[in-house]
Amino acid sequence: MAFIKNFTWGVATASYQIEGGAFEADKGLNVWDVGSATAGRIFEGHKGDVGCDHYHRFREDVKLMKELGIRAYRFSVNWARLIPDGTGKISEDGKRFYLELLEELKKAGIEPWVTLFHWDYPYALYLKGGWLNPESPKWFENYAAVCAELFKPYVKHFILINEPECFIGLGHFTGGHAPFLKRPAGEVIPAAHHVLLGCGLAEKKIRAIAGDVKIGTAQAYWPFLPYREEDYELAKTETFRCHEDFGGPALWLDPLLKGEYPADYLAWFERNGFRPSAEDMALIASKLDFVGLNTYSGNYVTKENGALKEVVPSPSVPKTDTRWNVYPDVMYYGPKFIFERYGLPIVYTEDGVALSEWKDLDGRINDDSRIDFLKRYLRALHRAAQEAPVEGYFYWTLYDNFEWAEGFSKKFGLVHFDPDSLERTPKKSAYFYKKVIETNGEEIFR
Repeated sequence: MAFIKNFTWGVATASYQIEGGAFEADKGLNVWDVGSATAGRIFEGHKGDVGCDHYHRFREDVKLMKELGIRAYRFSVNWARLIPDGTGKISEDGKRFYLELLEELKKAGIEPWVTLFHWDYPYALYLKGGWLNPESPKWFENYAAVCAELFKPYVKHFILINEPECFIGLGHFTGGHAPFLKRPAGEVIPAAHHVLLGCGLAEKKIRAIAGDVKIGTAQAYWPFLPYREEDYELAKTETFRCHEDFGGPALWLDPLLKGEYPADYLAWFERNGFRPSAEDMALIASKLDFVGLNTYSGNYVTKENGALKEVVPSPSVPKTDTRWNVYPDVMYYGPKFIFERYGLPIVYTEDGVALSEWKDLDGRINDDSRIDFLKRYLRALHRAAQEAPVEGYFYWTLYDNFEWAEGFSKKFGLVHFDPDSLERTPKKSAYFYKKVIETNGEEIFR
């Protein structure tokens, strides 16, 4: 009942959420450094300036990962830490930090998976228009080239971007995330196109510099699920349909993997005055090696009187502390839908659960609900792996950390983190996950 041989088991983090050191050395500002300082944007005024202090304590963190049996570590690079102005001069301090982190991981036998961009856009480039600027794809290509050159002795897996649905959709369209903009679709669609063009350019540049590496993206993926067996095709169609927002996987994956936008997205673009050029589409088209999926929940759909209907969950359906429904089926149907459409291997670059929890009087965190969540979701993923090539799983996240607009209020970590004392305390789930890794998944069936 194990997963395939050489299945990748890991944990995932993001630079702004854990690094801290926001204003140290010559690091440049990013849109979260600046935007989160405005009152009312972040829960109870929390800030990520210190994060989990990973910038100063990364050796301790790598040591703990090794003790917990972690075999792969997905982390992101803070673009403005490495290149303070977004383009131009490389920071010697930023270079030192990431190379020393990679050296520690190498000594610990932990495989690095590097995400180039996880939302912390350089503020200097934001002032030039950010992703709205037609030059932004070239800025990203240049940044990717710097990372490829620096990291190629250590890194064999690159993830171009994390959840463009969020930093474009939430960041530019609805205003809930940095840079906290609320712009009309006609302005945001070109920004989404620039992200994809940047990805296409970066993919080619990384291969030219780093050679034999694996490259993918990490998509926020909230699939629709069949309420009944006969709703399978309905759910799959709805998953990839254009909902006239920036959340659908087809918007981000079809251009990269098929070299074209779906017809319904093109119609939406047309109504908003945007037409992508054939030259751009040729540059966007990429030879990705895997599709990374970030999945936490989904929505069931069915047909009623010939019309689509979203199924309202029963009151008995468990909800996480983020009020997301616990639907293990997302880990079964989700990868099947992706594989049937794109035919590429799948890596779960994020999956996890936020719980309302705290240390008991004995200083322990007995998070049995997280263990139950892992069993349910990983069993469903194991079932999917019999029908689609699932090659890895990264739990989100290593530490309780700064969860964007929710501040430190949402606890996803395998390790409890105290923002006041900076103390790290492994939870019961951390030791369960260690056994999952040691048994290549067999522990989830015990």
